[in-house]
Amino acid sequence: MKTRVHPKHRAGLEPRERGAVLVIVLWIAFGLVSIALYFGQSMMYEFRAADNTLAGVQAEQAIEGAVRYLCYTVTNNLNSGDMPDILSYQHKEAVVGDARFWLIGRDNTGTPSTEVPYFGLVDEASKLNLNTATIDMLEALPRMTPELAASIIDWRDSDETVTTGGAESETYQRLNQPYSSKNANFETLEELQLVANATPDILYGEDFNRNGLLDPNEDDGDVNPPVDNHDGKLDPGIFEYLTVYSNEPNLQTDGVTARINLNSATAAQQLQALMQTNTALTSKVLPLPGASYTNLLDYFLQNGMTTNEFAIISPNVTTVTNSYIQGLVNVNTASAPVLTALIVGATGQDPNTATNQALNLVAYRQQNPDALSSVAWVAQVITSAATCRQIGTYITSRTYQFSADVAAVGHNGRGYRRAWFVVDTSDGTARVIYRRDLSRLGWALGNVRRQWSLPKDS
Repeated sequence: MKTRVHPKHRAGLEPRERGAVLVIVLWIAFGLVSIALYFGQSMMYEFRAADNTLAGVQAEQAIEGAVRYLCYTVTNNLNSGDMPDILSYQHKEAVVGDARFWLIGRDNTGTPSTEVPYFGLVDEASKLNLNTATIDMLEALPRMTPELAASIIDWRDSDETVTTGGAESETYQRLNQPYSSKNANFETLEELQLVANATPDILYGEDFNRNGLLDPNEDDGDVNPPVDNHDGKLDPGIFEYLTVYSNEPNLQTDGVTARINLNSATAAQQLQALMQTNTALTSKVLPLPGASYTNLLDYFLQNGMTTNEFAIISPNVTTVTNSYIQGLVNVNTASAPVLTALIVGATGQDPNTATNQALNLVAYRQQNPDALSSVAWVAQVITSAATCRQIGTYITSRTYQFSADVAAVGHNGRGYRRAWFVVDTSDGTARVIYRRDLSRLGWALGNVRRQWSLPKDS
């Protein structure tokens, strides 16, 4: 018996039903395509994230390599106390595998850059030491206030006696999160943020990313932070002029023998023995009968020796008994603002006179780079013997601590990282004594350098 099929069944689905099936198929296809696109986009994001992570790791390793390389570089200067020649080491766009690094430096005249940063190591002895600078020196720094200078003195001294305008524990105990005055030496510059009367404007000035470069946001008035005066010139804060790391070993150039104390009873005998090993030295290097010397520049002026003799003898003699001499300012590398502050504090001169002398010192060393083997050249610029003797206590021509502000990028200019290091050579080895990550401060290589850091085909 045959089953009868309804005519509409023989004809298949009706158009309406066929349309519904098509719509369902299209929705399924659309869903599958959407899922594929979603997963494809997710994979692209994952790829980019992984690529950026890899670039960041490359940049971090470039920084580590840069620091080891710099420690090796300054090893050649362990006992001489000389600033490494800028041409003797890689300091910009140095290639490390697929990464590159730069050393963000400073021009030692104190002139900020307006296009790309200066590059190179920075001499920490070119700055005033927070732990040894007098209150007058501190007050003479740009942007410094008398209140902050007094508070710095109170923070580092060992008592609770308040300097006029300053602050001791009584002030800090009234804060919402109270703490005490340290009453001991500063260990880092960042401690200044804990000191009363220290504001971001004083500490950082217009240079909030601390790269010594006038970035666009630092020259636009109130449009973007930080607040600036929109004058086309970078006005840095006091961080630019301060350190806690300047420390000179009181040893001769062999790095082992103690320097000869010019005020000791055996100084003449020791110097005569030294004269026998160096025929360029004459009797003018011997202590004068009954003389006492406050510093090496005083010794040079009293004895009337030649600058060549003094350059030979000065690394081997001293007027202090400490094993290390903290806080001496390298007159060969200090900026004009630092030299001004030093002269004001040492001599009591008015700031305008001190500024002129500081600018003359900077101009002389630029014009006579081969005449800076000792501090004797200062007497060629400052003709007052009394002034020379006053500042001579605070100056040197050597340095044993260098800072390296290392910025790096990985492949394709990505993965930007930045870290600040201090390398110390005062104990006869080059070692890192401080490290601080500065990546949070943002891009520090300038707009032009950002383009240079990208591959040519980008």
